[in-house]
Order: sequence, then structure tokens, then C-alpha cells
Amino acid sequence: MNKSIAMSGRVIKAPENFLVKEDAKSPETMRRKFLAATAAGAGLGLASVAKAASNPVSGQGDPNILELPMHTTGLGMPVAANGYGVPSQFEKGLQRRESPGLTRVSAASVAFTPLQGTFGIITPSGLHFERHHQGWWDIDPSKHRLMINGMVKTPKVYTMDDIMRLPSVSRIHFIECGANTAMEWGNVAVPTVQYTHGMVSCSEFTGVPLSVLLEHAGYDKKKGKYILAEGADGSGMTRTIPLDRALDDVIVAYGMNGEMLRPENGYPLRLVVPGIQGVSWVKWLRRIEVGDMKWATKDEAIHYVDLMPDGTHRQYSGIQEAKSVITSPSGGQILLDKGFHNISGLAWSGRGKIKRVDVSVDGGKNWRTARLEGPILSKAFTRFNIDWVWNGKNAFLQSRCIDDTGYVQPTVHQLREVRGTRSIYHNNMIQTWCVAESGEVSNVQVG
Repeated sequence: MNKSIAMSGRVIKAPENFLVKEDAKSPETMRRKFLAATAAGAGLGLASVAKAASNPVSGQGDPNILELPMHTTGLGMPVAANGYGVPSQFEKGLQRRESPGLTRVSAASVAFTPLQGTFGIITPSGLHFERHHQGWWDIDPSKHRLMINGMVKTPKVYTMDDIMRLPSVSRIHFIECGANTAMEWGNVAVPTVQYTHGMVSCSEFTGVPLSVLLEHAGYDKKKGKYILAEGADGSGMTRTIPLDRALDDVIVAYGMNGEMLRPENGYPLRLVVPGIQGVSWVKWLRRIEVGDMKWATKDEAIHYVDLMPDGTHRQYSGIQEAKSVITSPSGGQILLDKGFHNISGLAWSGRGKIKRVDVSVDGGKNWRTARLEGPILSKAFTRFNIDWVWNGKNAFLQSRCIDDTGYVQPTVHQLREVRGTRSIYHNNMIQTWCVAESGEVSNVQVG
């Protein structure tokens, strides 16, 4: 007597010995039970495996029918079905998100990067954080112009075609809003790493070194001390940048992560100022002026300044100091069981490379050195990992980074001793996540 198996709408004869009487204690039976239990615990991705491993029959109870999922028997989607690739439908929950009520209008708001769900050091363009002062624009590149003027021998006006004909560089750098982690100065304010640290991203930027354009225009090498970068949006964003920094590693960028900039990230042209707060990375860049003094424009004289404990304002403090954060486990997540877990996170410094990252699971009493995953680049994200066996009791997870200048990331109390509690910008304190006995992870402040 022959048995049969239904596959892709066809009936195929099976050999007589396809089905045998099952011994409850046989290795094969035990293997099937193990696979079924493992697959069930793994969730949706192994649901069909669990069904086949535990009982190779149809839902009607026919012991002779083996059901296979459609993706192994049918014809898949065609090439270039969407024209531009998009993530899986099962990954729709991973999105940058706005914090409701943060600003009066969304055009001047923030969309935070979901750091808890990203891997490696590159932030996908579609998840790169947004910060606008008067909304974003999709500017026609054929009509966009960049002017170089001020203390130069020959003022220049470049089209996008002109810019893209010049020698280019591609470099990976982080960009962090000066107000990242701003809500944590006084007390715990938000629950997840997306909202505590999500105003930072890291991408590969492509463009022309600003030094090339300044040399082309013949900048005044004796009297020139600063440049003013100006954007084409309605906020009239303008920022002063020291000339020596502009000649070092600043890029006039048109590319990000292998393609043209996204409109919300400054298309068709933006400034990339590695290590300096994001507001100086002027988007929709239209003008560079060379001068001999700081301009003290509205967004640097009264905004993006640090309120010190004595009531004075510290201006032009643009460098983003060494900072790190554990992204998994992090606030809002739940550990399903005690035992082995991988602690993972990101570290970065506006002054150079990350040299070391230490991790504590007891609120800073004891530290272990984490593994730094390559590549380790200057002024870019560095991914770190460390093994951890959770015993099911309360734990307080922290990371502390050290950059290659010797700067050590401060605790919340160390930072407040210098800066007070009423500041907004440049908060690089050590972040603490509390893992409760229930496995729930929450935002707390310790040490």
C-alpha cells in the first residue's frame, strides 16, 4: 500500500516506509518534540516548522499529508516590484517618531531615531533623525546655487552640476543634535532610548571638501578666521564655524549612505561638520561667507547656548563630547527569561575615536570592559557588546566610554556639579537602565 504527500497542488507517491509506528521514547520522536517546542517558543518565524516537526499532517488530521508553506512552493514577487526597496511588512514597527507636544508645530519638531532596533554603526536613511526649524523642503537641484563670498579673491557661485564635477570624498560620521538627552537634565523624563538619545545618527556622507571650494575662491589666509554657513529654508539658519575647522574635515555633501541626500536631511546640499552639534550641519546650504570675526547670529547668540549654574550663558560650545548608551536591553524592553543576554550599545566622540567602553550591571560599583566592534572610526559611532548572565534580580545597566584624548564620560552627578540642572544642550551623562525582577527595563538615574 502506498501513502501520498500533497505538494504544490500535486499528489506524489511516497514509499511504504514513509510513515512508521512512533516510539514515544525513540530519538526521532524526542527530536521532533524538541523541534516543536523550540519552534513554538521562537514565534511566528518558525510556526510552520513547529507544525511539520511535531506532526507532519494536514489540518484535517490526514496522517498522509505534509503541508509546506507557500514561500517554498509558489512563485515569489518579481524583480524591482516597488522600484525603490522598502523594509519587510513585518518591520513596520521600527520607525522614527515625533515626541507629541515637544514643539508648537511639527514643522519645527524632531523625529527620533529608534536606536533600540538598529544594528552596526550605520543609521538607515529612512530612520535618520530629523530636526527642523521651519519645516523641510524638496528643492529642485537644477535651480539650487551655492555662493562663496566675503573675504575671498574671487566670489563664486556653483550649480549642483559644478559641485558634483569636483573631487569628492566619502566618510562615515555621526551627527548629534545639541539638545539630544536634553529632557534628562533634571529628572527622568522619557521611557525609551529612542527618546532619551534618538537625536543622533551615523551615516556615510559624500561630497566636496569645503577646503577645495575655499581654495578655489582664494580665501584670505591672513585675515580670515571664521566662515558663516547659511541655509535656504525659511528659518534663515546661519552658523559660525572656525576657519581652521572648516579647512580640516568639513564636507559640502550631496550624498548620504550611497545615494543623494533625503529632502528632510538637506537635499540637495548640506554641510557636514564632524564632531560639532547638528545645528552647524546647515541643510539646504546656499552660502558660505569668509570673515574675520564671529557673526553672533540669533541661533548662536541666544539659542544653542549652555546655561551655567551661576546664571551666565556659555556660547559656541559646539563640540559633542564623548558619550555612550546601551541600546539593548534598554527602556521599554522586557527580558523574557533569566540567563545569557548580550548587552549592546553605541559610543561616539566629537574629538576623535572611541578608545574603550566599560559596562556595569550594578549601577557603577563594578565595571567590565566591553568588546569594540570594528570599524573604529574618528567622530563616528562605535558599536560595543558584552556578555551578561542575568540572575533574575534587579540590575542597573550603565556604559561609560573613553575617547582617544583620555576624556571619560561623566556620571550624572559629575556633570551636574559643573553644569547644574537647568541646561538644555550637551548632556553626555552616563545613562542607567533598571532591569526589574519581572524583566521590565526602565529609565532611572543613578550615580
